[in-house]
Amino acid sequence: MTAHQLILKQRAELLAVLCGGGSAEPLDCVLDLLLACEVLVWEDYLSIRVAEKPLCSNVRQLLDMVYDKGEDACSLLLAAMSQVLPEEQKAGLCFGKECAVVGKDRPDTATLTLLADRPVLVRKLRDNIDGALNALLTTGCFTIKDCDAVQLPVYTPSQQVRKLLDQVRFKGETAAKTLLQYLEQTETTRPNPEDKENHLSANCLLYQKKLRSSVAAQSHSLSTYGGTGRFSLDDIYTDGLLEVTDGSGETLTLGLEDVVGPLGTLNEDADTVLVSGEAGSGKSTLLQRLHLLWAREALLTNTFLLFPFSCRKLNAEHRELSLKELLFLHCCWPDRGQDEVFQFILDHPNLALFTFDGLDEFKQGFTDEERHCCPTKQVPIPVLLFNLLQGTLMKGVMKVATSRPQAVGPSLKRYLRKEVLLKGFSPGGIDCFVKKHHSDPAMARRVIESLQANTVLLSLCHIPVFCWIVTKCHQELLGGQDVIPQTITDVYLLVLQHFFQRKSPQSQGVLGKAWLEEHLDTVLKLGQLALEGLETSCYVFSGYELQRNGLKEQDVSLGFLIYCNDLSVTDCKRYEFLHITLQCFFAALYVVLNRNSDRSAVSRLFQSQYRQLSSLSQRCLGHCIDSSVEEVESHVTETPNLQITAQFVSGLLSQRHHNLLLECCPIAVRERKVKQVVKSLSKGMQRHFKSIPRPVEGEKKSMHAMPSFVWLIKCIYEMQDNSIAQETMAKLDVEHLKLTYCNIGPVECTALAYVLKYLRNPVGLQLDNNSVGDVGAEQLLPCLHICHSL
Repeated sequence: MTAHQLILKQRAELLAVLCGGGSAEPLDCVLDLLLACEVLVWEDYLSIRVAEKPLCSNVRQLLDMVYDKGEDACSLLLAAMSQVLPEEQKAGLCFGKECAVVGKDRPDTATLTLLADRPVLVRKLRDNIDGALNALLTTGCFTIKDCDAVQLPVYTPSQQVRKLLDQVRFKGETAAKTLLQYLEQTETTRPNPEDKENHLSANCLLYQKKLRSSVAAQSHSLSTYGGTGRFSLDDIYTDGLLEVTDGSGETLTLGLEDVVGPLGTLNEDADTVLVSGEAGSGKSTLLQRLHLLWAREALLTNTFLLFPFSCRKLNAEHRELSLKELLFLHCCWPDRGQDEVFQFILDHPNLALFTFDGLDEFKQGFTDEERHCCPTKQVPIPVLLFNLLQGTLMKGVMKVATSRPQAVGPSLKRYLRKEVLLKGFSPGGIDCFVKKHHSDPAMARRVIESLQANTVLLSLCHIPVFCWIVTKCHQELLGGQDVIPQTITDVYLLVLQHFFQRKSPQSQGVLGKAWLEEHLDTVLKLGQLALEGLETSCYVFSGYELQRNGLKEQDVSLGFLIYCNDLSVTDCKRYEFLHITLQCFFAALYVVLNRNSDRSAVSRLFQSQYRQLSSLSQRCLGHCIDSSVEEVESHVTETPNLQITAQFVSGLLSQRHHNLLLECCPIAVRERKVKQVVKSLSKGMQRHFKSIPRPVEGEKKSMHAMPSFVWLIKCIYEMQDNSIAQETMAKLDVEHLKLTYCNIGPVECTALAYVLKYLRNPVGLQLDNNSVGDVGAEQLLPCLHICHSL
């Protein structure tokens, strides 16, 4: 079969391997070889390597262009790909007969030499780019601006070298000669490539340099909130409270450097550290800070290689992968010596660190039923991930995973080295964050003063995502809102109004009182998308899914959905909500405002917390969605996300927001849904009260709160209806209320005080092993009159 025919027949496979893990490095290496053997001229290269186009478009352009150049060009393209691709990716492909490049005369100019020797120059300059730039700068061939353009952090070391070669070529013959002379002078000091041990070390050091550069580029800008990349992580990052409980039960405060340190270790034989915290507590940002400091060699200095993984991205990976493919395709592709680098990782597990962000967002729950210990065997992603976490695979590699506390069950906890709790901001952290967010000190001072004047809002700001919302919407807060935010729902309605106001075509972006009704169509479409995602544990959406829900470009441009750069590995763009809590908020808006939903939609949302879903009926919120929606593979919805959604539903049905929802939701429909929420909350509380055991003779009657007790109280608080709180607490007859280890912070204290002040009889309130703090204690003041002990 001719080379022409091979390219045509294998076009889809060739496209796939060159686009592999979303890295442009394989394509760039092929282009280097084709430029060197004159299959491509410089104009061809520029038309192929267009940065603004997707990688797959550039690869298609290369295949089309070479195909048109004839049989010899096709043979050389196949030969170049055979040389560049690793053995595992060449399996099943045919590259035709071996094709030797016909010897050509050496170029007579230095600029032409840069093209002819481009593959060799890229390898030589990767470890010497700083020296090369200094030489060009000293001789006046380059300016500081030229050097900065080459060393942009977004470029990998290989990309920096290619950018340098391109710049030098355009500078002319003098610059090209200077660069070649510099390489000749440094050639004698190079390590001997025949020395196997030295060669391996060079490959590993080269890979470490590329990995550091890649991790630094990904971690430089804060992307957890906002999605626009406008904030440097250095400028905005604020430390949260990190705590760990040691073997004696004592709580220790940690610094960022202690996350993977020995402090608080409970299981010396385990390798996985869990960083747990509620939604919005800053887990992803903390991990991002850890990555950036490692890339700068400012932290984790004993870690040679760090591999960051996103569980959202792993959810989108449907192929079976080996450990080697997981590391290189999802993190960073080695420019050379892939097998040697991987062997180094296997031989030195103590020098590597794996991080997994958002373990609670992984579609499948942890299981240790299927053992897998072969690093080169391809298996499904869940099997690979779970065996890494439990240590069956790559024992000795330290792993750091983030998750919400409720998502980690006993089966995984027995494999944990320690669990670090992230408690959000301290009062000082809130002030620090606000000051960093506002460059104007006067504005920052006004925001801080407004927070201190509203202790309820201040208690919310201990959760970083709420603090970000309040800080971002400061103009609405300082502008004298009709209703001062008291609940989480209030805060999210504020950000909803802020985003619509920012895009309002009216003068000065002022919204009318019926602003929600004006944007109801967009809210419902976003809400349906959010709800569909929650019920299938889906947090990343394709363009097709947006179109299916009727979302258009103007809806996306509002800012609630952001583009996932690192997840768009194909032609299809992928999007995610600004934050998981915002997805829950839109899902709640849909449940409340959708007039066509099943009459039992609200009550089922609350009931799903208590009943086990059978394998035959996992679509617990399917009734909320139009029946015409295409059925997809279902997964059990995560309880924490449903709880957040139920909180928002309770808040939206509060009398406080009656006027806002008046034109969006008929009064009769709204009242019916309010009754359903009240009934669900009452039944939920009765389950707890029925579980109270009879007191032992001589002891006080006590109740230990079950996991969802605090959540039910938070739902009651979101409704802001005193009569509901009073009727609920009237049925509680205990002398001692134990709320230990319930993740209670200032936000929960506000809700507890609102409800517990209606207790009929005095109680002893036990709140040990929580994060109450001074602000939380202040929030408890309204209920202290009913507490005979605290």
